[in-house]
Amino acid sequence: MHLAYPAVLSALLFCTGLYGVLARRNAILVLMSVELMLNAVNLNLVAFDVWLSRAVKDTLHSGQALTLFTIAIAAAEIGIGLAIVLAVYRNRGTSDIDKLRDTAEGPGTEGPGSSAAEKAEATA
Repeated sequence: MHLAYPAVLSALLFCTGLYGVLARRNAILVLMSVELMLNAVNLNLVAFDVWLSRAVKDTLHSGQALTLFTIAIAAAEIGIGLAIVLAVYRNRGTSDIDKLRDTAEGPGTEGPGSSAAEKAEATA
């Protein structure tokens, strides 16, 4: 098999994951998109390891070993990420990233574009 096939598939997976991270509003879908991007990287690591092992005999398969580490880190990342998302959902009642960004400022802080007249009106 040529190296181009898994490389193109990996690029498509990575671009799909990148679109999911940039376009989605739900935090769980963003985490799933990050996992898709990590799987694209894993596919590239294994494909290049197989390609290089054909060229050089008696290799250590370092790409496959690095893929195992990446899978372990991704599993830990998704576990911690889901725990954070669930804790935020319990406290705020939503997992919408745009709403969470708005509530992070809080009612007492000034956002961009607030003027002195708006502050005086809010206190009156």
